[in-house]
Parts: sequence; structure tokens; C-alpha cells
Amino acid sequence: MENEEENNDEIIINEVEEENSDSGVEISDDVVAVIAGVAVSDVQGVAGMAKGFAGGITEALSGKKNLAKGIKVEVAGKETKIDVNIIVEYGSRIPDVAFEIQSRVKKSVKEMTGLEVVSVNVHVQGVQTPQEKNAKAEEKIAKVEEKTENQTEE
Repeated sequence: MENEEENNDEIIINEVEEENSDSGVEISDDVVAVIAGVAVSDVQGVAGMAKGFAGGITEALSGKKNLAKGIKVEVAGKETKIDVNIIVEYGSRIPDVAFEIQSRVKKSVKEMTGLEVVSVNVHVQGVQTPQEKNAKAEEKIAKVEEKTENQTEE
């Protein structure tokens, strides 16, 4: 009889440990969005993220790149749904880019958070042409040169 009681105690303890192993840990939508953003930024053929109005203001005010820009996340319990808004590079095969984004986002989010990714919806908001890419590069060079001139004057 004593052995049976001890076994029951052990079972109860194990059940409690299993119940508490993940409880108390909540993962913010913003955290999942940043993880997804990093995964998307590594995909070849993605020219950038399509920024929403709020994301653009945040980036402008902080001066930092917002890794969650263009990503909408819904976490419900142990599942999540992710929407990714991208701009593709001209000449990239869109279905291949979208499939790669879905694969990388699912893998990264699952590995880092343990959440089950129910869906990754990729929305192509635009195409960046070579002319636009060159114009942006020239704009960045001009900004760097301007900063360098301002620093040497001080």
C-alpha cells in the first residue's frame, strides 16, 4: 500500500511540473514580429518591408530601423498567425520569395518561442525597380557624406 501511495504522489508531482513548465510565460506580439522581421530580412529577393504609417513615424523619430515594420502578429494561446508585407526586388520570382519567407518565419518563430505557427501570409505591396534601388543608394551616400562633413566641421 505504501508503494502505491508513493507512486500516486510522484504522478501528481509530475503532472504539476508539466502544467507549470510553460505557464507564466507570455510572448508579446512585438517579440514575435521582430523574430519574423529578422527572418524575412535574410530572404533573397526581398527589397524591403512595406511600412505602415505608425512604423514609419516610429522609425523616423527613433532614428533606428524597426525590425517589426510591415509585420502583423496575432498570438492566441500557443498559436500564432503572421502577416508579412513586403516589397520584392524586380526580377525575383515572387512565389519562390513568398515560400522562402513562410519557411524561415515558421522555423524561426517555432524554434525561439515554441509557438505553433498556424499561418504566414505574405502580401506583396510593391516591386523595387533597379532605378529606385540606385536612387535610394545615392540618397544614402549623400546622407553619409553630409554627416561626415558636419562631424569634421565640429
